[in-house]
Amino acid sequence: MSKKRGNRKLSRELALRALYQWRLTGDDLARLLVQVEEAEEYPDANAGFLKKLLEGVLAEAAALDLALARHIDRPLEQLSPIEHGILLIGAYELTHSLDVPYKVAINEAVNLAKAYGGTDGHKYVNGVLDKLAREVRQVEIGAAGRS
Repeated sequence: MSKKRGNRKLSRELALRALYQWRLTGDDLARLLVQVEEAEEYPDANAGFLKKLLEGVLAEAAALDLALARHIDRPLEQLSPIEHGILLIGAYELTHSLDVPYKVAINEAVNLAKAYGGTDGHKYVNGVLDKLAREVRQVEIGAAGRS
C-alpha cells in the first residue's frame, strides 16, 4: 500500500472520530480540528485530505443526510453515531470526491464499519452506499460495467 493511500485511510479514521465527537457534543469545526491535530496518529495522516473531508462533511451534512435517507430503512436518528459518521464520510466522498473511485469510497467506508461499527454494520454501510453510488455515480458505474 502506498504511503499516500495509508495516510488517507488514517485521515478517514480521524475524521470518523471527529464526527463522533461532533454528533455527541455539537463541537464546531475549529474545535474538532484542534482535537484531531492532538491525536497521536495525526502526523501520519494526510492533513489536507482530512481537513477537506471534515469541512466538507460538516458543511454538507444536511444534504448528505437527505441523500442517505432515501436509501436507509430507519430514521437517521436511529443510526448509531458511528454508522452515521461512516455513512456521511462515504456519502461525501461519493458526491464530492470524484477523484476517488466509487468502489474505493465504498470499500473504505466498509473497512471503517468493520473496525469501528457494530457486528454487521459493514453490511448495512455497504448496501446503503452501493445504492447511493448507483444514483450519484451512474456514469462511472456504467463505464466500469462496459470494460
